[in-house]
Amino acid sequence: MTDMDLSQALFAPRAVALIGASADPTKNNSRAQRLLQREGFAGRIIPVNPGRREVMGVPAFADIREVDGPVDHAFIMVPSAAVLAAIEGCCQIGVKVATIFSAGFAELGEEGSALQQKLVATARAGGLRLIGPNCLGLLSVPDRLPLTLNAAIEAETLQPGWLGLISQSGSMMGAIFSRAAARGLGFSRIVSVGNECDLGVGELAEFMVEDPATKALLLFLETFRDADRLAAAARRAHDLGKPVIAYKLGRSELGRQLALSHTGAMVGGDELANAFFRDHGILRVDTLEALVELPRLVLGHRPPRGRIAAALTATGGGAGMVVDRLGTLGDAVVGPPTEVRAALTGQGIEVSDAPLVDLPMGMSGPVRYSTVLKALVASDHCDAVVAVLGSTARLEPEAALAHITPAMPAPKPIAVFAAPQADETLRLMGEHGIAAFRTPEACADSVHAFLNWRAPRSHDGIAAPGEADAAGRLLAEAGATSLNEVQACAVFAALGIEPPGSAIVTAPEQVGDIAGPVAVKLLSPDILHKTDAGMVRLNVEGGAAIRATVTELLVVARDHFPKARVDGVLVAPMHRGLQEVILGYRWDPEVGPIVMLGIGGVMAELKRSYSVRLAPVDLEEARSMIAELPELRLIQGFRGLPKGDVDALARAVRAISLLATLKDRPVQDAEINPLIIRAEGKGAVAVDGLLTLR
Repeated sequence: MTDMDLSQALFAPRAVALIGASADPTKNNSRAQRLLQREGFAGRIIPVNPGRREVMGVPAFADIREVDGPVDHAFIMVPSAAVLAAIEGCCQIGVKVATIFSAGFAELGEEGSALQQKLVATARAGGLRLIGPNCLGLLSVPDRLPLTLNAAIEAETLQPGWLGLISQSGSMMGAIFSRAAARGLGFSRIVSVGNECDLGVGELAEFMVEDPATKALLLFLETFRDADRLAAAARRAHDLGKPVIAYKLGRSELGRQLALSHTGAMVGGDELANAFFRDHGILRVDTLEALVELPRLVLGHRPPRGRIAAALTATGGGAGMVVDRLGTLGDAVVGPPTEVRAALTGQGIEVSDAPLVDLPMGMSGPVRYSTVLKALVASDHCDAVVAVLGSTARLEPEAALAHITPAMPAPKPIAVFAAPQADETLRLMGEHGIAAFRTPEACADSVHAFLNWRAPRSHDGIAAPGEADAAGRLLAEAGATSLNEVQACAVFAALGIEPPGSAIVTAPEQVGDIAGPVAVKLLSPDILHKTDAGMVRLNVEGGAAIRATVTELLVVARDHFPKARVDGVLVAPMHRGLQEVILGYRWDPEVGPIVMLGIGGVMAELKRSYSVRLAPVDLEEARSMIAELPELRLIQGFRGLPKGDVDALARAVRAISLLATLKDRPVQDAEINPLIIRAEGKGAVAVDGLLTLR
């Protein structure tokens, strides 16, 4: 089945079978047929019910296998125990796709998961694609196909529009639809994906971004199940000028449960989601209203150069809420530059250089307001403009509209916030394609999402040909999945990160006449966090003290970790520097390879200050990670303090991220904690290392 055939079966089927159809209007199973008939679906509706010959005036069949003629799409509403038989019947008559409303599968645990796997295996053998199970169906508004049991859809009129929606929550499908309808926004396609046993968010997104009727795609996500395909769809959408906007619930605990490194323990699902969205050009919102209202703001625009907004108001308090919120989100709101103020003065309008351009009462009529708005929009000093309206929006909707329309269409986004409750003004703004917001939170959230929107980042060409081959050979030679510290640091050295210069001893007499001070650490691939296990001694001086420490660690390891492999004891020089960082790499089961930079040493888990990206990264991206950590300003000449080797740190971040390019023996976790940053020009050294293979 080609993609075109599948897309047609999904969204424009010629015949739809309703397996488990009911004529009882009090039952959910009757809603799909009522909606199809109400909306005038032009294809054939085929009720399947073993106890009836007709349903709502339409001839019914006892079994899907008895249907006379082709069926493109089946909607399955029978109890979970009967779904497998329905799938088998669909396969026998050549149905192309089945949407499974029925629950009782993987969402309930192992037994349900096993039954779900049987559905998938049966469908794949029969050439049938599946949506769900445990989903509320889909809508294809241009094709008058409301194939859903969602009660909120029945309460609304299907209004054609340019928004697409894919939701991992069935109930939120209706919630978003109804909120958009209230704002005069219509949809092209909507899909509730449920358990995503087969067709998932990513593959459906690929269909949606190619759909001419869809100009922006909304995602309501709880987790990532097919991140690679979603990433590809988002990148394609960017090429086509179609924004992809996501609202994501929850934090993945899976990564933390499986974490062997501090990196895995520190970085939660929310940070990974942010890295994924940023890397693939997806805008992220934090409020449901912004998910609905942001599309108008960004449609027709591309990611901005910076994170700077301008703000204009005729009501100080209302604008203050938006501007204050933007400030807490880390965005800058700046006043008009000298040339803009001078041009406005020439038109008889005096404004200050304050971050908020506040036109006094009695002097904020439509002409003056729109004149200032046009000047701000035309200026290069900002990337977006917040325009706040006061009581006029409530009392005189047409006049409120006149404040904004002279500046439209605008070369940059204009976000209008109506401080009073002003439904009619919001409606008028929507009809004119103006992004207008009901709450200051949604307005700020949407502007923040735009200001932080970035074009998809290319991963091509980050590693030079053969650059990581030496590290790959070392991993190939490693017999176990967990490497000891010396092996791990050797891999890092092969990528260009300076090793600590450790010596391995297996008995105290091998120490010799080392004076110190040195670090003495047990060497074992089975004890990954040696400090936590009490297997590290620092600043040990004198041969006798060093030999005694070696003996002590070997005895403690034997007594407390009898099953651990012990490869000896490391004796390493004590390295000094200006700053310690933790540098980590991890393959995450949801979003793939990531690289993390944070404040290191004993502070790594006490103070959660870190930056995350999808791996690999180039030097520019590594520097942007460094810039996100305020503590690292201390080694960048802050208040005359000695400068550290920030260039060496950037090279190390890039180097460890190249582990993502090693495919033969893929790395699960890798970590340097700490990486010590020396003075400018003196480099950085990895004094402890961890590496496990996937």
